Amino acid sequence: MPDLLDRAADAAGELSLARPFGRVSRVVGIVMESNGPTAPVGELCEVKLEDGTRRPAEVIGFREGKLVLMPIGEMQGISPGCEVYATGEPFSIGVGDHLLGRAIDGFGRPIDGGAPLAGLGARRSVYRSPPDPLSRPVIDKILPTGIRAIDGLLTVGRGQRLGIFSGSGVGKSTLLGMLARYARSDVNDIALIGERGREVKEFIERDLGPEGLARSCVVVATSDQPPLIRMRSAFTATAIAEYFRDQGKQVLLLMDSVTRFARAQREVGLAAGEPPATRGFPPSVFEMLPKFLERTGTSARGSITGLYTILVEADDMNEPIADAVRGILDGHIVLSRDIAARNQYPAIDVLESISRVMSFVTSPEQKSLAGRIRSVLAVHKDNEDLINIGAYVPGANPDIDFALKHINPVRAFLRQAVEENEPYESMLQKLRALFP
Repeated sequence: MPDLLDRAADAAGELSLARPFGRVSRVVGIVMESNGPTAPVGELCEVKLEDGTRRPAEVIGFREGKLVLMPIGEMQGISPGCEVYATGEPFSIGVGDHLLGRAIDGFGRPIDGGAPLAGLGARRSVYRSPPDPLSRPVIDKILPTGIRAIDGLLTVGRGQRLGIFSGSGVGKSTLLGMLARYARSDVNDIALIGERGREVKEFIERDLGPEGLARSCVVVATSDQPPLIRMRSAFTATAIAEYFRDQGKQVLLLMDSVTRFARAQREVGLAAGEPPATRGFPPSVFEMLPKFLERTGTSARGSITGLYTILVEADDMNEPIADAVRGILDGHIVLSRDIAARNQYPAIDVLESISRVMSFVTSPEQKSLAGRIRSVLAVHKDNEDLINIGAYVPGANPDIDFALKHINPVRAFLRQAVEENEPYESMLQKLRALFP
């Protein structure tokens, strides 16, 4: 009899572990706990509310034998005892050419009032590992952006990843719009992560325009949405870019911004019980950033050129996220508040910016001319106070004399109107004309 009871107890335990659903036992802040079902971290679950509707939630951890889940949406309506069902698969999205010219949310649902997209395209998980490093072709071709300062001095290669580091109000969104309209890519994939709701339509209509939207897919997660949606929208945009790369396309991925993506992961990590580490960011943020950013780049079929904006708090380039991202990417473009104050747009600080692949994709002539421009800017900056107070005597230093002669033409070269698209060959001619 004891053996029979033991076997019955074991069978009951196995049934308990394998039950098809669990129940919500606790809700704290932006997470909830459930006493089942059996599901791994990252799996998508469904929470059945009292009115019968189902709300998606993702497993983000475990605590004392219970699942810790975060709803992909609002918490309202979730009550103790709500049933939780495992779907058996991670979060996925339908991808295909039908996404071009559309604005969607992180679930792949249209937000532009256009036709529904449900059921279109092949499903693809938003979580993928970065390509094998030895399978990546070497970057050896230029991606013309139509922006003189970038093409001439910070030349971008196809498959390169660059960060655009900027404080607020320095022209970051305008620069992204110019890149989307003028860069010679096959497809644009634009992710607006944690953006103000007011600025989404402004970016699409004013900065991007019909020309840019026609070959773009815009993924939007506004600042008022839960952190998991903001995070997943960044993964969704990357998965869409990977699809087009696998089709042999040259893709330009523009993400605004990595900082808000990292902040969303901070909220998720802290809610799951992670200890805060560097300035309140848990370790998972710095573990996730390289895995996320390494997904872009070249492949045997196509390429993803990634340009990611990073919001620099108080213009501090050494704050944790800026410092971590700068070490992962293949270069950085710094937008300067002082340069913007001189009404020079795009407000790119050439001396603080660098493209790590420029020397491999440009000619020796262009590298020499770019070096001379940098020298002019550096010498003038070092002696600007002396020049402004009239203490410098012309002829005393040939380097300063050379900088004074060329500083205005150089600044004119770096200044470019928003509606101006500069072809690459035209840029080279203007670059040569600076130093006849």
